[in-house]
Amino acid sequence: MKNRLKVLRAERDWSQGDLADRLEVSRQSVNAIETGRYDPSLPLAFKIAELFEIAIEDIFTSSSKTV
Repeated sequence: MKNRLKVLRAERDWSQGDLADRLEVSRQSVNAIETGRYDPSLPLAFKIAELFEIAIEDIFTSSSKTV
């Protein structure tokens, strides 16, 4: 799954640790999500969307999705 998490985080000048604290996860989890090594659970994806105040679909997209 592709995501815009790193871009969204950078727009707010947050470190991975800052985002991890806000989401109540480890910095390693944030890094794994950003690099595509880990897909977040649905509850975590909703939490991320709520934090950035945008729809989940505006953050995460399927890597198999064709445009």
